[in-house]
Amino acid sequence: MPTRHDIRNVAIVAHVDHGKTTIVDAMLKQAGAFAAHQQLDDRMMDSNDLEREKGITILAKNTAVKYHPKDGGAPITINIIDTPGHADFGGEVERGLSMVDAVVLLVDASEGPLPQTRFVLRKALQQRKPVILCINKTDRPDSRIDEVVNETYDLFLDLDADEDQIEFPIVYACGRDGIASLTKPENGTVPADSENLEPFFSAILEHVPAPVYDEEAPLQAHVTNLDADNFLGRIALLRVEQGELRKGQTVAWIKRDGTISNVRITELMMTEALTRKPAEVAGPGDICAVAGIPDIMIGETLADPENPIALPLITVDQPAISMTIGTNTSPLVGRGGTGKGAEAKSAVKNRKVTARQVKDRLDRELIGNVSLRVLDTERPDAWEVQGRGELALAILVEQMRREGFELTIGKPQVVTKEVDGKIHEPVERLTVDVPEEHMGAVTQLMGVRKGRMDNMSNHGSGWVRMEFVVPSRGLIGFRTEFLTNTRGTGIAHSIHEGHEPWFGTLTTRNNGSLVADRAGAVTAFAMTNLQERGVLFTDPGTEVYEGMIVGENSRSDDMDVNITKEKKLTNMRSASADSFEAIVPPRKLSLEQSLEFCRDDECVEVTPEAVRIRKVVLDQNQRGRTASRAKNS
Repeated sequence: MPTRHDIRNVAIVAHVDHGKTTIVDAMLKQAGAFAAHQQLDDRMMDSNDLEREKGITILAKNTAVKYHPKDGGAPITINIIDTPGHADFGGEVERGLSMVDAVVLLVDASEGPLPQTRFVLRKALQQRKPVILCINKTDRPDSRIDEVVNETYDLFLDLDADEDQIEFPIVYACGRDGIASLTKPENGTVPADSENLEPFFSAILEHVPAPVYDEEAPLQAHVTNLDADNFLGRIALLRVEQGELRKGQTVAWIKRDGTISNVRITELMMTEALTRKPAEVAGPGDICAVAGIPDIMIGETLADPENPIALPLITVDQPAISMTIGTNTSPLVGRGGTGKGAEAKSAVKNRKVTARQVKDRLDRELIGNVSLRVLDTERPDAWEVQGRGELALAILVEQMRREGFELTIGKPQVVTKEVDGKIHEPVERLTVDVPEEHMGAVTQLMGVRKGRMDNMSNHGSGWVRMEFVVPSRGLIGFRTEFLTNTRGTGIAHSIHEGHEPWFGTLTTRNNGSLVADRAGAVTAFAMTNLQERGVLFTDPGTEVYEGMIVGENSRSDDMDVNITKEKKLTNMRSASADSFEAIVPPRKLSLEQSLEFCRDDECVEVTPEAVRIRKVVLDQNQRGRTASRAKNS
């Protein structure tokens, strides 16, 4: 069969923070994708504000470099898909793998294979993709290259790789310095026999199969991603499997439900470096972008109108975590940060607070996010949103918050399923790296969450790696407590491991809440008296309302408190003047921490200015009656 030798399609996959985006930056620079005078940012592929702030890749993105072989041959286009490294965005990885012919598996020279390494490698092996192993960050002082290579071989065997798949080439690299070699360097050093990424490019050309096609086959192009443009509207990113796609061509659009309609390609673009440039034709193996089809969805096919043949739909793993997202129902809805002053009034002009606006935004998210589900609930102003993990859902809420939405978010729950008449819940494989002295604290923490230890290894450097299988419920709220118990030194990562029978009741948070019993502004006098009762979350002057949670109680039950109490003024002078220097600074919770903190009868109010935790039922008397009825029954 004919082969296109002028193109290679490869995905770079790895665990979070193992250096994917950094090595892609170095490839772009060394392939001459930018002019010498161009100002370049670090992690150029992380174009999203949230990606830059959190230091993680959230969306799979593609770029292309023109590589000029050293023997003077014709330039070769290398299409590179940069995928997320966090398990919560696994849908992006699965979609990226459908666009490529091989993967580069990046593994940190010190940390070795971690949960997401297992996840992406399993997906690649299932799709029979060849693998190139790249041991990155060889210059780390604690690097252990030989052990990491052996651990990777063990991982391949554990995932039932066949003989062809396990004979993978190994490249050693320092992505930050843009240096790679096929010769193993000493631990803690940069490869000495190379000055650039030339060996890495050579390995890609040699081991990534060139696209193969059938000259007689009709057009088939698979939609793998979506984008939007202010002028062109919805843009579909697709890989051409067979035939040719031309600008102005009429093609058959095969939808997810099997219906077929003819559409015209108004614009065709190919990626060069970080920009899309107009093109006239895209052939087999090309990754291109087309405009002119306003309602096209991921997984659909563009085909020959005379002989339309659909490609298989892209399938992803089922969601494991759900949360309720609805309109803001608190007394401070639509009032800005404090609800006072001209600034607050101008800030709330473009506020989005209606159920129709929230539903439209969730429907828009479904278009590009294949791993998300949105289900109706009993209430017309709230919806159940299901995703891979807590972080993926928190990222969605954070994006909506920045767009001006005000929301009420319920406590994250697990998505269960029934197997043989029994309820099964999702479980995760958790890998924990901690210093030896914190081993007991972590084991105790996992015991409470019904996690069972599967494996434990000591690297001999004072650190221990432990693997647990734990119900996904047990990991909601786990991270904050874990970091506290390990003094901020522990590293924990998890991936979905399947479903197991229901583990029973879990108690993850031992302390109750301090709940405001009236509306008003927080006073320093009240804070001084209340800080003995627990940890406070609010500053003096913050506006609160009845039912809002203002702190964490030191005991297990909830306590209603008056945090707006003012000191009574008298005409008597005090020898000791009021001193509020003793106020302990309040603990500020991020959105993720607020969701972790929630109990079943609590929810999170999210506005562009503030994140507040509140009771679902705000009225103190009504909560008391409900509690006493539950106790008596």
